[in-house]
Amino acid sequence: MKNLSKQQSRKLIVLCNDFHHSKKPKSIDATIESFNTLGYVQIDTISVVNRAHLHVLWSRNHHFNQSHLETLFENKNIFEYWSHAAAMLPMKDHKYSLFRKQQIANGDRHWHKRTAEMIEMMAHVKATISSQGPKKSSDFKYKRESKSQWWDWKPAKLALEQLFMEGDLMVLKRQGFQKVYDLTENIISKEVNDSAPTTEEFCRHLIKRYLFAQGIGTAENIAYLRKGLKPIVQNNLLEMFGEGLLEKVCVNNQEYFALPERLALLDNRLQTKLHILSPFDNMVIQRKRLKELFDYDYQIECYVPAAKRRFGYFCLPLLYGDKLVGRIDCKAHRKERVLKVNALFQENDIKNKDKYQANLQQALIEFAAFNQCDEVVFKSKSKAINHEGHGVHEG
Repeated sequence: MKNLSKQQSRKLIVLCNDFHHSKKPKSIDATIESFNTLGYVQIDTISVVNRAHLHVLWSRNHHFNQSHLETLFENKNIFEYWSHAAAMLPMKDHKYSLFRKQQIANGDRHWHKRTAEMIEMMAHVKATISSQGPKKSSDFKYKRESKSQWWDWKPAKLALEQLFMEGDLMVLKRQGFQKVYDLTENIISKEVNDSAPTTEEFCRHLIKRYLFAQGIGTAENIAYLRKGLKPIVQNNLLEMFGEGLLEKVCVNNQEYFALPERLALLDNRLQTKLHILSPFDNMVIQRKRLKELFDYDYQIECYVPAAKRRFGYFCLPLLYGDKLVGRIDCKAHRKERVLKVNALFQENDIKNKDKYQANLQQALIEFAAFNQCDEVVFKSKSKAINHEGHGVHEG
């Protein structure tokens, strides 16, 4: 078993997560590369700054453009479904989404109970899309004629989501942030739509996907938020290790598994660049793992009562080299084109503080531009910076 220091494990995780590429292409190919490397990009509704899926992709490549996603959906390079949460995934992994779809179609509950009323509405919704073409949930609106009538937009939305989770419908595209649903056979031909994988095939896919993107992992990490799969993943990890497909590594007396080819990344140089991350970024989404390997205690406080918040409503982690060095609570005021920084916290010793401050200033300028803002204003400090990096007025 190979021993890794915490610093080596962090370096490996950062490199595997597709950070620090100095020569990323400006084309859509870079976005495809990020999807293929990460395996999924989480979707979330919060828009204090640009939404999670945009933020995660931009963090890997500042040439990313939202139009890339429209093209990737149109060309059927990506699709939406459930990873550990709502996500966009590479189409080449579509087969593995059938595992969960089959479970739900066979009666496993996702959000809501499959009632007789829902089944009736599902039939109506599916028939409507079949005859009229793709629809959004807002296309299904009905006026109640009596108190007993349940036929309105809400049941239709539940039916759309159930059909989506069971695999009868897929997301064709998004208009704004609304899903546009179509029949699965109109998006993926039956010739391409493979049969659902076995439990073992699915677990081995999860293992390879996770370790490729995250460098090292345990069964708990790999089966994150996937009910009942942890012991099966553990058995497959041991079998794959026995087959020579995986290696074991030890970090701080904890055993992890790794793909041999990804361990070779430890020979690569890691750039010291500052990244402002989304709370839903693939690298930070597992908070327990983050604390164990990065010594970083993180929580999204928008779900915490205001009086109990330690840092702020929507603090973003700051990645600098192989360390998470702090967090920043900010909000994009797009109409005024101002990125307001409510609070900035440094939580790790930094040797060259002048270099760090220069990196931070540049990162904020780039992040502001990504959020359609022209300047950065500090609420608690008497300075602001614009795209030229100069102080412009008091915050």
